[in-house]
Amino acid sequence: MPETIKLSLRGGDFEAVVLKDGSGPPLLYLHGAVGQKGWAPFLSTLAEKFTVYSPYLPGYAQSTGLEKLDDVTDLTLYQFELLDALNVSKTHVVGHFLGGMIAAEMAALSPSYVDRLILAAPAGTWRDETPVADLLALTASELQAELWSSASSSMSLSTADFEANARLRAELAADRMTDLTAAGKFLWPIPDRGLKRRAYRIKAPTMILWGENDRIIPPIYTEDFTNLIPQAEVHIIPNAGHLLMIERSEVFAAAVADYLS
Repeated sequence: MPETIKLSLRGGDFEAVVLKDGSGPPLLYLHGAVGQKGWAPFLSTLAEKFTVYSPYLPGYAQSTGLEKLDDVTDLTLYQFELLDALNVSKTHVVGHFLGGMIAAEMAALSPSYVDRLILAAPAGTWRDETPVADLLALTASELQAELWSSASSSMSLSTADFEANARLRAELAADRMTDLTAAGKFLWPIPDRGLKRRAYRIKAPTMILWGENDRIIPPIYTEDFTNLIPQAEVHIIPNAGHLLMIERSEVFAAAVADYLS
């Protein structure tokens, strides 16, 4: 089981909650907007090879200070303060959706902090012809349906993935509005906050992961990120939707570990 680290940052303006487990090179995991936060089976798998730090972003769970952040730049700089408080000077960074946008911004704003970068269905660009789903406009039942794979692939979920999937569905409704309120500050009305102007500064080796059936942010957005980060590798995970790290946790963790190793 991961240990819980509580940190007070910036004179108490922020109270950060971080889950930590494992040993080996440091790995910072930044969760997405909704549907998964805290600890999950894929992080336990990664903790077999890495020291995994999984913070709750400000406004999620007991991590406070959301009102002190005005924009994505503020949220990114906060991550560096958090790493400093954890005595982590350089780390692999893995981020999903909102967390992926932050991870990319970290690699652009301060490349020295980021060893290798993995972006899982990251936000950060926009296509008028293929818009990212407006999470705030979806009802609870619509959001439940859109987060998961359509299972068009012939591949099936493992028992562990199926059980994690079921638990997460049960937990989603309780936290949905709180989580979306926090995320909306950085994603609404569109999740384009100018990353394309800064992405040229990303020097970290980068892998982009996407679920083939993602209906929140369609896989066509891989093209945007490979244009922004020309050296990036792309890995599409079959039979996975937006929550690819839950639906296909074993495949996701193996892809991450292989790339980072």
